[in-house]
Amino acid sequence: MARYTGPAYRKSRRLNFSTLENGKDLARRPYAPGQHGNDRRKKLSEYGVQLQEKQKVRTMYGLNEKQFRRLFEKASKMKGVTGENLLRLLESRLDNLVFRMGLANTRRGARQVVNHGHITVNGVKVDIPSYSCKPGDVIAVKENSLDHPAIKAAMEARTSLPAYVSFDKNKMAGTYVRLPERSELNSEINESLIVEFYNR
Repeated sequence: MARYTGPAYRKSRRLNFSTLENGKDLARRPYAPGQHGNDRRKKLSEYGVQLQEKQKVRTMYGLNEKQFRRLFEKASKMKGVTGENLLRLLESRLDNLVFRMGLANTRRGARQVVNHGHITVNGVKVDIPSYSCKPGDVIAVKENSLDHPAIKAAMEARTSLPAYVSFDKNKMAGTYVRLPERSELNSEINESLIVEFYNR
């Protein structure tokens, strides 16, 4: 199945979860989209709850099903808790780190910034949004993209920076300091339901 490119707010309302992580997508209409969206929602089965949790995370990070499944399989082979490993792998994607550093307002915007070749990793241009970064990697804006209007606008709108990344506004470069702790990630996600979904 191809990547979803429709309205992000519609997906957030369908899942009753802010996939943009800013709450704006649910602020005005916190109910499902469509003619009957404001009717009482049906109670989900156990499978439905697990599926919805998987769709939340998949939509939030902008992956298609095949990519997400592959990441889950990789996480399950790693040491530690599978669900937490999965979230750490998702957070280590280049497009996500560009978003976390405030070089784009959304992950979709970050994907586009990377795709268009505006980002370097350790001094080398990388245009693959799914590129997996390692702690210690330096992510920077390419020299001839320093005045890019979308990047500058996103930088001005940035309000906070997670503890596991650092960013130097003067150099327009940041470092992926370490893998994130579970407590630093979205508390509304129940990753154990995703593990249950794939282990059915």
